[in-house]
Amino acid sequence: MFITFEGPDGCGKSTILKEVYEKLIDLDISAIKTREPGGTRISEELRNIILDENNKELTAVTESLLMAASRSQHVEELIIPAINEKKIVLCDRFVISSLVYQGYARDLGIDKILKLNEFATLGTKPDMILFFDVTEENLLSRRKKRNTSDRLEKEELNFHKKVYKGYNYIKEKFQDDENFYIVDANKGISEITSYCISIILDNYRR
Repeated sequence: MFITFEGPDGCGKSTILKEVYEKLIDLDISAIKTREPGGTRISEELRNIILDENNKELTAVTESLLMAASRSQHVEELIIPAINEKKIVLCDRFVISSLVYQGYARDLGIDKILKLNEFATLGTKPDMILFFDVTEENLLSRRKKRNTSDRLEKEELNFHKKVYKGYNYIKEKFQDDENFYIVDANKGISEITSYCISIILDNYRR
């Protein structure tokens, strides 16, 4: 199974992914956790370029192409082999993040970014998408408590507002898909983790 965790910075998905991974390992279920951009040596090097706060002149198109390149390497080198080995792959971000950040917030167009990523991923799609839905107020509050920030996180407030609107657009667009699960990320870590584990195991045991 290939499971992606999606949502804006500060929604809690990375924390929950780690909790879910540890629960699966405790249950003796073969699983790996990975992230985007990144996941492999080459993909991580591209991540460093994308997120380096010194790369202020990086254009929107270049950003989208670097994201797709990182994802392509990640899919071929790590994700597809792991799926073929019958492992559960837990991935922090995937194509939806590019649809929001580059397609919507950077105004490059969701359809264009979708086509680019269909090519980059060889058509690989998640079996489950866990969409972390959180209020804008909670998001801003959580961001203020974070010490680290990268080039994207340091974007102006207007950009982050567009990102939030983009995620809401994606939620409305995909919420009826059978592999799309909306997670109430306003709740506590324990409750969110339990919900995610429950739906993952339900699908895993089918």
